[in-house]
Amino acid sequence: MGKNLKKMAGYYKPYIGTFLLDMFFAFVASIISLIIPLPVRYITKNIFEMEPDYAVKLIMVIGTALIVLVIIQFFSNYYITYVGHMMGAKMEYDMRAEIFAHYQKLSFSFYDEQKVGGLLSRVTSDLFDITELLHHGPENIAISAIKIFGAFIILFVISPYLAIAAFALLPFMFAYALILNKKMKKAFKENRVKIADVNTQIEDNLSGIRVVKSFANEDIENKKFKIGNDAFLNAKRNSYFFMGFFHSGINAFTLLINIVVIMAGGIFMAKGFVKVEDFVAFLLYINVFTDPIRMIIDFTEQFQNGYSGFERFLEILAVEPDIADKPDAVELKDVKGNIRFDDVSFKYKDSAHRVLRHINLDVAAGSYVALVGSSGGGKTTLCSLIPRFYEVTGGSISIDGKDIRDVTLKSLRNNIGIVQQDVYLFAGTVYENILYGKPDATREEVVEAAKLANAHEFIEELPNGYDTDIGQRGVKLSGGQKQRLSIARVFLKNPPILIFDEATSALDNESENIVKESLEKLAANRTTFVIAHRLSTIKNAERILVLTEKGIEESGTHDELMSKNGIYAQLYKWTR
Repeated sequence: MGKNLKKMAGYYKPYIGTFLLDMFFAFVASIISLIIPLPVRYITKNIFEMEPDYAVKLIMVIGTALIVLVIIQFFSNYYITYVGHMMGAKMEYDMRAEIFAHYQKLSFSFYDEQKVGGLLSRVTSDLFDITELLHHGPENIAISAIKIFGAFIILFVISPYLAIAAFALLPFMFAYALILNKKMKKAFKENRVKIADVNTQIEDNLSGIRVVKSFANEDIENKKFKIGNDAFLNAKRNSYFFMGFFHSGINAFTLLINIVVIMAGGIFMAKGFVKVEDFVAFLLYINVFTDPIRMIIDFTEQFQNGYSGFERFLEILAVEPDIADKPDAVELKDVKGNIRFDDVSFKYKDSAHRVLRHINLDVAAGSYVALVGSSGGGKTTLCSLIPRFYEVTGGSISIDGKDIRDVTLKSLRNNIGIVQQDVYLFAGTVYENILYGKPDATREEVVEAAKLANAHEFIEELPNGYDTDIGQRGVKLSGGQKQRLSIARVFLKNPPILIFDEATSALDNESENIVKESLEKLAANRTTFVIAHRLSTIKNAERILVLTEKGIEESGTHDELMSKNGIYAQLYKWTR
């Protein structure tokens, strides 16, 4: 825990000035809270011995001084509340930026095993609880420590007898809080897991809402959600069960302390050990004393929320990207596009089964290579190894003679363009989505890329042309339109290496023909890998590779493979 707390404290560094002022004003506000009850004791003790006119003047002076203190306390509390909270918000901003940037570094392997809703909860609810702790934690401890220590001294000065009576129950109060605190910690951790599950289910449902409605399965989704929601409710019930005992117990102890002081005070006054004015002042100070104790005990709940969130935050940051640049990685420049697979094998982390076995392949620059085979044969996986979305588990891949593990990821991926079957368009405008291919491109370059992708004409017919909002994931566009935007994006990027992953298989014939024309235009003079579902679309490929679980079993042109009457010929007959 000590190591984690040290890391947590590191987030104060950029805001150390604000933090120290926050602590200073917390100190000022606490001292004022301790000072304000003192005049009550002075007045009740001395007022009856003074001349009325002098007493009135003195009370007015004391009252004015107290009003000044209240104004100072007002500004102190304002700083603590506004500036202190803004400090917490900025720290939350920094942590959110840090974890988001870390998400960007993690490979496909990480996301294959994670749920988006769970990752999202670490960026939202977890971080809020962390920063609430970072802001209020030191402040509450400082205020409580000052008030408890100050009130402790004042109470003993007023009456040692009453102080001993008041403190008699404190050990029992802290023991009670400690026991309940352990139980709450476990419950709060469970809450975080369950809310992450609920977030995942909501994200999954909303992302697939069109599928849900197309099957009229709203009731099924509601039932699925109810299971997760019930689990979260039960987790909350468990935590609130212990929280109920915690808060009600602390309140009971606070009242018991007051009752003990009242009873002891009455007995001591009757015995002559305590004066009336001391008893009145003591009653005022006992609340100044018990409030910060309650604040510290409440802080334990806040600490459990924040610290468990910080542990989850660190869990993600501790995940090392399994694909990263070597320290001596160089830029991949002047790419011609010669790609070589040398005895390449690959398997996923959670599987003993090898997806690719001893693949040897030499693709000349500018070649047009098609990959075919049954589902699960490793076609997409093989292409995903070229931009290092996954790392080979055996052998090597080189581009123009350079091992792709020896070049920077950014330069490698900048030289590869990918058009997938499942097009992902971001929320925003048509222009913004095409510009994604080359963020520093001019508007003229964007328009030219759209023309090359046969997209300019339909874009111009949209309500606001290139500035038309296409909705979440491009829901306002047809499949063919979305695909042409993705091709325009790659045209703008202008890479020497292309990967088409079944880019036309989900389109109707008319859209397929338009997109196919765009793809052929894009592939000219570039090294191109095409993963084909409809074999009729790759008849003119310079080279067709038949990939199975055993590796590359057949290789050649369409006519050569048909004449062999092997796997390709059978696949071609089935898909016609």
